[in-house]
Amino acid sequence: MEEQDQGPANDLERRIIEAFEIFDHAQNKNIDVREVGAVIRSLGCCPTEAQLQEVLMEVEDPDTGSVSLDKFLPYMVNVITEYQMQPASAEALLKAFQVMDPERKGFVSKEVLMRNMLELGEPFSQDELDEMLTVAVDPETGTVPYEYYINQIMVSNIFLRHTATLNRTPTKLLLTCN
Repeated sequence: MEEQDQGPANDLERRIIEAFEIFDHAQNKNIDVREVGAVIRSLGCCPTEAQLQEVLMEVEDPDTGSVSLDKFLPYMVNVITEYQMQPASAEALLKAFQVMDPERKGFVSKEVLMRNMLELGEPFSQDELDEMLTVAVDPETGTVPYEYYINQIMVSNIFLRHTATLNRTPTKLLLTCN
């Protein structure tokens, strides 16, 4: 009896499949391992580099250097339903920014933010930093009014359009609190 392709069982599976298929350039239900982080971040998850390595150890086919949808889908359903790799809360982000703003001015300089993002925790690449700064820095003052920036991350579609970078932002900012 021929095996039929079962569609997604629920909305979560459908979302994961849709995100996966964006990076499935050959349309063969496989993606390159280098795309896994982008797929996971596009689902609203915020993995650290260590967590990404754990994912790859579980789902990568070492012979091909690819990840199949068949392995990725159940793994990510589990990650998401168990609330793993969640973004930081607005309160946690505010606390992190306040650590960088001991005078409580309500903003941090672009330079302070850049130094923290490049040097602490998991460093941003220059491209990631540039993308983040485009959104975070007030063009008139050259500073980051962090309460406004946090609201942008939490409320607006900028979060969705800049997923890869913004999803790493909470993790990086939390590392500055420790």
